[in-house]
This record gives sequence, C-alpha cells and structure tokens, in this order.
Amino acid sequence: MPPKPKITRDMVIAAAFEVARTTGAENINARTVSKKLNCSTQPVMYHFATIEDLKKAAYEKTDEYHTQYLMRIPETQEDFMLGIGLNYIRFAVEEPNLFRFLFQSGFVAENNILEMIDSPELVPIISAMQEETDMNMEQTKDIFTTLAMFVHGYASIIANNSLEYDEQLITTHLERVYTGAVLAIQEEAK
Repeated sequence: MPPKPKITRDMVIAAAFEVARTTGAENINARTVSKKLNCSTQPVMYHFATIEDLKKAAYEKTDEYHTQYLMRIPETQEDFMLGIGLNYIRFAVEEPNLFRFLFQSGFVAENNILEMIDSPELVPIISAMQEETDMNMEQTKDIFTTLAMFVHGYASIIANNSLEYDEQLITTHLERVYTGAVLAIQEEAK
C-alpha cells in the first residue's frame, strides 16, 4: 500500500484559491500553487491531471466562499436584500481578484445572469428574500434579477478600478432600486 500523500487535494485547491485571491486566477499554474505549498509541482499534478481542472476546483471553492460572504449580514442591517447587495459590492472592493475570477474569467457555470437565477447556490438567498418580501417564488426571482443586474454593474465597475467605493451613495441607489422593483411587482400583481 502506497504511503498517504502529505499534500492533499484540498490543500492544492486551497493554495490555488490563494493564488487567485492574491495575484489573480490567470496566475494559477503548477509552479505558483506548488510554491504556496512549499513543495514540488508533482503533488499538484498528482491531484489534477490538468491546470484547467485545478482552476475549476479553485473556482468552485471561490464560489462557495462568495456565497458565505454574501450571507454574512450584520445584525444591524434591517433589510436582508440590501445587506446582500452591499456585501456583493463589498466583495468586489475587498476581493477584486476573486470577483474577477468568478464573474469575468469565463469560468462561470451558467451562460448568463438570467440562467444563474435557477442555480442551486442561490437557493438560500432567494428563499430568504422570498420570506422577507412575502411574495411568490417567481415574483421574488424577478426582484432578485433586477437587483442582481444593478449590483453586479456597480461591483464590476468598482472591481476594475473605475469607481471609488462610497457606501452611503451605493446604499441610497440600492434602496431605490429595491423599492422600485418591489413596487413594480406589486403593481403588476394587481
């Protein structure tokens, strides 16, 4: 029986995640990941046949991290969806390399944001939003889509250094979009 590898698959994924986080996903390769692990490239290639497979695993870890980040709503935040929207934008501010990896690298599993609405990763967010708005699932998804388009635009501009982060201004804009989306859905339901 061969000895158990000292460098695990999870360790390799975590190192690739850190490479993406610090220098960008385009820098994930056997050499940079092995350097993070203080090992040769052999353990990296042992666990992943291709760098593309390693990048996909790092992408999945990044996506999980992003979802957890979004769900950390401060207790002082009265509006859950406003909190998620602000966290989404804060993520772009605090983790620009991870934001670009998730949304601007071509690794996204869905083809577009409209397909993303039905992804399993969004179930906790959509469910919490549905509970807060007291609307049916389709109405809730419509509101979420409106907010997602707006928030993603803000976050993308910030992540690419084209706009300074101003939380007060962003909060005002996000509250207007959210209120408008809810009112529009309520009006349509009449």
